[in-house]
Amino acid sequence: MQWTSILAIYMLFWVMCAFVMLPFGVRTHDELGLEKIPGQADSAPGNFRPGRLALRASILAAIVTGLYVLNYTYGWITVDDINFFKPPAEVLNNSA
Repeated sequence: MQWTSILAIYMLFWVMCAFVMLPFGVRTHDELGLEKIPGQADSAPGNFRPGRLALRASILAAIVTGLYVLNYTYGWITVDDINFFKPPAEVLNNSA
């Protein structure tokens, strides 16, 4: 696999990980006991830290990308392993 493909896959996993991790650890102003700005939504985060989110997403995306590349190299899980609608070969051979 070329390094540009690995980079593209990493970026896709990074965006996915960032969106998945976005709501974790965020508290509202009411939960933190902070004062709200007039006109602010009740659900607005009071402790949002984009740097910490980016770091966690980077680490998680690196791990997931590494597992993906290792699976691509060694073939641990293939398309045949996750195809639940195709019966196993034993069933096809014994039915005749």
